[in-house]
Amino acid sequence: MPLQTDSVHIWRTPDGVHHVEWEATQAETRVEVEPLTPGARVEAVAGPQAQARVTGLPLDSRHQFRLVDQHGNEAIASERRLGMEGTPNFRDFGGYPTTDGRQVKWGYLYRSGQLSALTEADVTLLASLELDLICDFRREDEQEAEPSLLPAARPPRIASLPIVPGSNARFFEEAGGEGWSGREPMYEFMVHINHDFAEGQTATYARMFTEILALEDTRFLVHCAAGKDRTGFAAAIILLALGVSRDVVMRDYMLTRQFFLPANELDRLRKKYEMEHIEVEAILPMLEVHEDYLSRALATIDEQFGSVEAYLRDALGVGEAEVAELQRRYLE
Repeated sequence: MPLQTDSVHIWRTPDGVHHVEWEATQAETRVEVEPLTPGARVEAVAGPQAQARVTGLPLDSRHQFRLVDQHGNEAIASERRLGMEGTPNFRDFGGYPTTDGRQVKWGYLYRSGQLSALTEADVTLLASLELDLICDFRREDEQEAEPSLLPAARPPRIASLPIVPGSNARFFEEAGGEGWSGREPMYEFMVHINHDFAEGQTATYARMFTEILALEDTRFLVHCAAGKDRTGFAAAIILLALGVSRDVVMRDYMLTRQFFLPANELDRLRKKYEMEHIEVEAILPMLEVHEDYLSRALATIDEQFGSVEAYLRDALGVGEAEVAELQRRYLE
């Protein structure tokens, strides 16, 4: 039985190893993995999942792969997570199918965490993407304290689009106070933040679309500090404007769980927000990704505007003409 062509998931680790996963309707389906860049070595990986590992590809550019099953079903896909050492959640959010049978282009839409710790190899890889625009959702103090490291030649334009949820200051003043313990307060705070993205940050997300549309066929990156919350909502509404289903949008959102590991970020976050005195369990929801977070933002859109189309038009100024232009640019 055939390869499910929309199930292919490829990511790279910083050492250059590409991991390829796919699903088929029957476990015995034979699938060949062929890198479109010559010189690579492909090896099967033992285990219950259909997967392969590819080594030997150049580190300074990204790569595409062809997967073909014994029935002739074929999928061509790019690596989604690019394996940058200094920003582990850097990934392409193209390649997804739309509800009308088209596909978002690879190589135009990227999302990540902050770019202040990129290695020299990371910057070289970033340069190969030929980005035109970076939308930076970090607060102004975050941008100033940890400036992005960008290619010296042909650097992309940076649009500073700081997002500061309105309840942030009060919340952190109360954090760790009397009666404040366990996961629930932080979890509810993160749910509320996502409500605020949809309701209280419309001017900033409207500017994001304005910046994207101001340049011709813009290759762009949207990012914040971790690349999961402010960025997650940005990527979601871009994909929804392009006609990607909510199920697929949520799948992209939840990929952050695979690449952004809370344990690796805990010390940095506690220092950043002066939360060293707060128990780990009470902080973790701030570093995690849950469907409830994005679902709250989408529910706010439905409750207040009735549909994504109305939200784009009435709240963000992205009407029929703008949606048509976005789809002309980024779908195939």
